Amino acid sequence: MIKFLSIAFLAILSFSAAAQDPSPQPNLISRFRPGAIWFLTGYRPAQTEKVRKYDRLIFDLTYNDWTGDRQPFKNKWNSIGFNTNLMFDIPITKGNTMSLGLGICHSLYRISYSYLQFQVDTSNTVTNLNEIQTFAPDLDKHFLCGNSLSIPVELRFRSPKWQHFKVHLGAKVGYTFTTYTKEVFDASNGKLVVKNNQFPDIHRLLYSAHARIGFRNFALFGSYQFSPVFSNAGSTHLNVLQLGLSISLF
Repeated sequence: MIKFLSIAFLAILSFSAAAQDPSPQPNLISRFRPGAIWFLTGYRPAQTEKVRKYDRLIFDLTYNDWTGDRQPFKNKWNSIGFNTNLMFDIPITKGNTMSLGLGICHSLYRISYSYLQFQVDTSNTVTNLNEIQTFAPDLDKHFLCGNSLSIPVELRFRSPKWQHFKVHLGAKVGYTFTTYTKEVFDASNGKLVVKNNQFPDIHRLLYSAHARIGFRNFALFGSYQFSPVFSNAGSTHLNVLQLGLSISLF
């Protein structure tokens, strides 16, 4: 037991010594790079003098809402969405204080609303959003959900060094795979979930603008989708709005 503890103690000392910077001089290039998965460089070792790249895997956790025929910020707090961005960071300036971001993004959004009902006019194939006048206890469990894949393009500005202030200005073009409503009812035998994806005029082409502003791994995120949820001119006009927090892993 004493021998095992001695070996463990020596291993901890060795690890601590290896973790210290052996080159504290300011004129030397540091080999230490911050951020999760930062040493994942592919099948070749990273060059020490190579310019550092940032914001290549970004997760956006968002509050979702809509604008248009319905006023924003009237929906419930649990309207949560999630974006996964896998990006290339292409430096434009020598110190990578300005770069181009290009990649692919998968988005999921859910808007929780009350006292509303989606209806389809079968004669004109028009989707309407009608106000429900009577109170029903189960109407606080209605959701509008969407699922899309898009190509984001960003112009990125950041201050020098890795602990930087950053601003991303971008746009996305993509395709909406699914748009559906989900209703949860209290039934005698438990919860009853009803999904409806039979909307004839879902706007498949997605185009939006977004921005991020923050420091290093964290940023505030905002996005506005110019393409409406429904494409028919007679349908209720809704545009998805997202506000939230971005986390960059590396």
